[in-house]
Amino acid sequence: MGKLKIVVNNKTKDSIARTIRMSGNTFDKISLISEKNGISINNIVNQLIEYGLNNLDEE
Repeated sequence: MGKLKIVVNNKTKDSIARTIRMSGNTFDKISLISEKNGISINNIVNQLIEYGLNNLDEE
């Protein structure tokens, strides 16, 4: 499995509002990526989830 490349202009047209909980350490890492790339935390979280789902080993 290759490494995830964050896409700066990755906007989706459909969305559903949900609340999720994550560890403070995870939030800090995502927040840093957000600041370095100038994109929203929400956008990054969605890309991470998509990458994980696309590379999920379902065996």
